[in-house]
Amino acid sequence: MPTYVYEIIPDNPSQPSDTFEYKQGMNDKPISVHPETGQPVRRVVTGGFILNSSVNDSSGGSSCCNSGSCCS
Repeated sequence: MPTYVYEIIPDNPSQPSDTFEYKQGMNDKPISVHPETGQPVRRVVTGGFILNSSVNDSSGGSSCCNSGSCCS
């Protein structure tokens, strides 16, 4: 289940806003109030993440970079 960042909307625009993380399903609608305080909130759009993995291939296969043709 993903964790989303929410921002508490301050009563006065000159006040700093606080943020918190909230776990919810990807298909769930964004919450509009803080679950504990009832203050109005909005979901913050973040940059996301990249998942990199490397797998050791024991079959002897090679990639383009291993052959020296594209990474040299």
